[in-house]
Amino acid sequence: MKNEEKASISIMKIICITVILILISGIGVMAVNTNLNDVKIVLQNGYEMTALTSKTKVKDILEENNIVLEENQKTIPDLEAEVTSGQSIQIADKSYNEVQVATISEEGVQTTLDQLLDNYAPITEKIVVEQVTIPYETVTKTTAEGTDTTNKVLQEGQDGLKEVTYKVKYQNDIEIEKIVLSEVVVKEPVDRIVQVQKKQTSRSSAPRTTSASTTTASTSGTGGKTYKITAYCSCAKCCGKSTGRTASGTKATAGRTVAAPSNFAFGTKLNIGGHIYTVEDRGGAIKGNKIDIFVSSHQEALQWGVRYLTVSVVE
Repeated sequence: MKNEEKASISIMKIICITVILILISGIGVMAVNTNLNDVKIVLQNGYEMTALTSKTKVKDILEENNIVLEENQKTIPDLEAEVTSGQSIQIADKSYNEVQVATISEEGVQTTLDQLLDNYAPITEKIVVEQVTIPYETVTKTTAEGTDTTNKVLQEGQDGLKEVTYKVKYQNDIEIEKIVLSEVVVKEPVDRIVQVQKKQTSRSSAPRTTSASTTTASTSGTGGKTYKITAYCSCAKCCGKSTGRTASGTKATAGRTVAAPSNFAFGTKLNIGGHIYTVEDRGGAIKGNKIDIFVSSHQEALQWGVRYLTVSVVE
C-alpha cells in the first residue's frame, strides 16, 4: 500500500509541473505574438510618462491611459496619427506652433522645405469696419463790443461719425498689421461757436473793428481773404499715415508747410496772419476757404484749434 501511495503522489506532482510549464509557455507565446510599443507621453505641464501599449493611434493610446484633452489643448502629432515604439506624444495649447529647423548631417538636409512650411504659423486677413467718432471743433469769434470779458456759446458742438474700413492681418490670433482701406463720413460734426468779448483800452479813441474771426469770406488788404485755419501733424490720427511726406513729395516742415485747396498751386507762398508759408500738401477736407498748417506735434495741433485769419498770396 505504501508503495502505491508514493507512486500516486509522484504522478500528481508530474502532472502539476507539466500544467505549470504549459501555462508558462502559453503566456510566453502570447507575449511574443503581441507587439508592444514603448511610447513617451509629455503633458502640457512638462510631466513625462512612458506607456507600454499595443495601440498605434494617438487617440487610442490616450484613452488607454485615461488622458482626456481640454478644449484648448491639442496633441503633436494629431489624434488620428500613428506612432511607433520610441516616438513621443506631446500635449500642448492649441496656440502653440512647433517650428522645426532643418538639421545638417553627413547625408545633407534632413528636414524638407514642405515640412518647414507646414509648421510655419499662417497669416490670415480680415476686412473690419469700425465706427469712429469725429470730434467737433471749437470756433472762437471775437467782438470788441462791451466792457466786460464774457464768453457766450452761440452754438453747441456735436461730434460726427465715420465708418472706417480696415484690412487687418493676424498671426496666431494676434494683430500684426492694420491698413485703412476707406473712410465714409456718416454724420458731419457741428462746430461749437463761442463768442468772446474783450475790454477796450479806450473806447473813445479806438476805432470799432470786427475781428477776422467773425468774417468768413471778406477781403482784407491787397487781394487778401479770411480763411478757416486749422492745424495738423504727421501722425496717423491727422493724416491716416505717419510718413511725413506731403502730396508734393516734400518732407512736411513746421513753420513752412501748409495744405491748401487745389486752386493754390504747389510752391505758392501764402501770407497767413503775417507769417509766410508754402503750399506743399493737399487734403480731402481741405476745400473752399479752409487751409491746414503743419505743426510739430498732435498736442500742438489740438492747441491751435480753429482760427480765422487773413490769407494773401505773396508775389
